[in-house]
Amino acid sequence: MRALACSLRQVRCLSRLHGRALSLNGLGKNEKVLILCNPVANSLINPSRKKEISRYLNRTLVLWRALSTPAANEATRDVGRAGPLLEYERRIASGDLVDGDSCQVGTLRVLQRLYDQLIEHEDSCRLDRYKASEKNGRSRWLWSCLIPQSSYSPVNGLYLHGGVGTGKTMLMDLFYDRLPCNWRKKRIHFHDFMLSVHSRLQMHKGVADPLEVVAGEISDESVLLCLDEFMVTDVADALILNRLFRHLFSKGIVLVATSNRAPDQLYEGGLQRDLFLPFIETLKERCVVHEIGSSIDYRKLGSAEQGFYFVGKEYSELLKQKFYQLIGQEIPGPQVVEVVMGRQLQVLLGANGCAYFPFEDLCDRPLGAADYFGLFKKFHTLALEGVPKFGLHNRTAAYRFVTLVDVMYENRARLLCTAEASPIELFERIVTVDDAKKTSPRSSLKSKKRDDLDLCVDNELGFAKDRTISRLTEMNSKEYLEQHDANLQEKSPEDEDEKGDALQAS
Repeated sequence: MRALACSLRQVRCLSRLHGRALSLNGLGKNEKVLILCNPVANSLINPSRKKEISRYLNRTLVLWRALSTPAANEATRDVGRAGPLLEYERRIASGDLVDGDSCQVGTLRVLQRLYDQLIEHEDSCRLDRYKASEKNGRSRWLWSCLIPQSSYSPVNGLYLHGGVGTGKTMLMDLFYDRLPCNWRKKRIHFHDFMLSVHSRLQMHKGVADPLEVVAGEISDESVLLCLDEFMVTDVADALILNRLFRHLFSKGIVLVATSNRAPDQLYEGGLQRDLFLPFIETLKERCVVHEIGSSIDYRKLGSAEQGFYFVGKEYSELLKQKFYQLIGQEIPGPQVVEVVMGRQLQVLLGANGCAYFPFEDLCDRPLGAADYFGLFKKFHTLALEGVPKFGLHNRTAAYRFVTLVDVMYENRARLLCTAEASPIELFERIVTVDDAKKTSPRSSLKSKKRDDLDLCVDNELGFAKDRTISRLTEMNSKEYLEQHDANLQEKSPEDEDEKGDALQAS
């Protein structure tokens, strides 16, 4: 009994010392703590208390494992310290994340450093939304109108870039979720952010410098701006980014961004790129640039299954059957989706959160990210018939398909589709300039002409295709589809409550 009491006192002491630094989760049944392996101690435990003690000790083991790693030791030098690095170690200890990626740990250290700097400069960065009084806010606004002022943040932002599926979005979200809830912060997809910017510019048309007004509105709402999937393909975006972000940075904005492209590769080969180049210098001046060098595509580590991705035209009827199964008893019909600035998108068939489109109606028409975001605000599932192989002849449709998949992935939507080939084969005729140069010469001129007739050499699309292939693979994995079902089940009670409130109101 004395040995057991001594061991329990040690465990309690460890728990008191570090309990505030970690959020504890239990481990599996196979995990053991040393004192339970002690035959004397084990024989003296009351059987009715064994389960409770085991659960308590398993929690402590999680704590011990997390505190034993080098990254956690760095993150817990001060007992009260917190941040993304500690949370990363907690998730590894609980089995939520895969261990052993030194590239991700290195990126976490950079994010942790940014987190610590923001905590240190919280007041000078004006991050706390509640500290500045309304009177002081009005006073600052009046003086800024009379005397334009620059107020650059003492903290530089962060630009994370790397290959597809290396965990950029996960790491940024982990960083963002650990930030204090009272801070002025925003996390948004780059497509969605630019749609918001263009919408605001429309509202301020006629103002001397509408970009400065828009930058002022954004900086009032958020000091820390986290942009996911930073990718510039639109000339309208390219021409305003430098002036927009110069205004934002001068108003104290701190930018954290993820991208598949290094800053110098952004908008490569785009129209009037010389007007875009100053933005790259501005970006590198105000952000630490960090590459995630991992070669692992974590999206492809899931239990990949065929899911709802059917290869071949003969599966068109099966696609329709699946669509009708998902909508249940509801009768599908044409619907209208409201998009930004009064625009509307016509849906061929829609019911019960599911929409049905031929590929041509979504990707061969002049539609863009705004239309797709509007679509998935109303629908959680898309049945898409007839995705073709991409090449020079349908290059524009390929761009729209890439954007469509990006928006679906951002909204965690479900995709059912028939396609001409597997995700990799869909894009095999899309290559970058470097890939085209590496192509070995053919012995026959005739075969060379036939092979290259539809070859599309496009740097932006060539880089984006890897992300799209990776996302299509994940979106048809068992884990992704199960998570989609879980999200629907969580929303169902809320929908029922809303319907009940509507009935009572009527």
